[in-house]
Amino acid sequence: MSARCGRAGKRRDTGENHRERSEQAIPHDRDHRKRTRNGIVARVSRRRSTRPTLIDTLYPLFRPLLFAADPEAAHALVLDGLDMAARTGLARLAAPRLPEAPVTAMRITFPNRVGLAAGLDKNAAHLTGLATLGFGFLEAGTVTPRPQPGNPRPRLFRVPSAQAIVNRLGFNNDGVDRFVSNVQRARYRGILGINIGRNFDTPNERAADDYIAALRAVHAQASYVTINVSSPNTKGLRDLQSEDALDALLARICAERDDLAQWQGRRVPLVVKIAPDLSDDGVRAVAQLLIKHGIDGAIATNTTLARDGVEGLTHASEQGGLSGAPLRERALTTLRALAATLDGALPIIAVGGIMSGNDARERIDAGATLVQLYTGLIYRGPALITECVRALAASREP
Repeated sequence: MSARCGRAGKRRDTGENHRERSEQAIPHDRDHRKRTRNGIVARVSRRRSTRPTLIDTLYPLFRPLLFAADPEAAHALVLDGLDMAARTGLARLAAPRLPEAPVTAMRITFPNRVGLAAGLDKNAAHLTGLATLGFGFLEAGTVTPRPQPGNPRPRLFRVPSAQAIVNRLGFNNDGVDRFVSNVQRARYRGILGINIGRNFDTPNERAADDYIAALRAVHAQASYVTINVSSPNTKGLRDLQSEDALDALLARICAERDDLAQWQGRRVPLVVKIAPDLSDDGVRAVAQLLIKHGIDGAIATNTTLARDGVEGLTHASEQGGLSGAPLRERALTTLRALAATLDGALPIIAVGGIMSGNDARERIDAGATLVQLYTGLIYRGPALITECVRALAASREP
């Protein structure tokens, strides 16, 4: 078996195999309207409606209460509330009416271009609730082979005046076995990306073993798998973005992916998530390796260690990765550099500093195919999802 992932021929297989997964292992409804009867996905409508939903109206009212609480406690409270709304059917009643705006990337047809970034649902424990908000796809994780507590608390900080968050969570998660069980129990049948990483105590010399173990465990459940080598909160992880280290890592992971495709009869796309703090030369080197190994997609970007625009603000100097509005320019610059080198060879998912529909459209114009939200969702609430979906759907119209 070649150490490199297959290229054009195997890329063609991806769509067929994804459809096979849809019909057998984890069936997707091709008619997205049907999903609303299960409270799984927001309603799809050919008619454009700008009327705010109940949750769009309520979130700004509750946000001051949530922001008065500990960030991790508020995070858990919101996710539990979404789950309850999905179970009781309230989420279906409040679901936004979204325009039909499908797009195909990595041989997967996404209902719309707007997804949830990894980190919000690390254990895939809240997929059903999150799916009611109108996302075209969800990405869960980062998950590691073994459970780990992450870094000591406090480790999550808001910078409200800058619409920013600093986190040093450190891949806190319940381990891949619990993660897979959660996915299997969920009622979510949409597109699921699974973000994988190495355990904090695994040296980089053995990092490939962790990524391969996680890939094997999630392969049957994933629409695509993201290789996270860019979190700033696991010591030494970003060193895996260096040319030699990434070359060796991707060779091993791709070889395993090819073996799994033969064994399970389904080729799962691989995506690599990169940091916004790479130099232009570093971005170009990564892009060339993605092409060399036949990787299916890239995510630009993770959080930044820079503190541009937040100097002197409360919590801004906390150790960890910065996300939100101050990340916008840095993430956009990285996206443009990546897109220029890739030159259409593979799709890019843009994330980082997307706080409006205009921001989302700017990322598509800069070369992205899909976008993801996280910090913007914390500050704007579910209305941001609807705004981005509508903005990108409108940009497709003549």
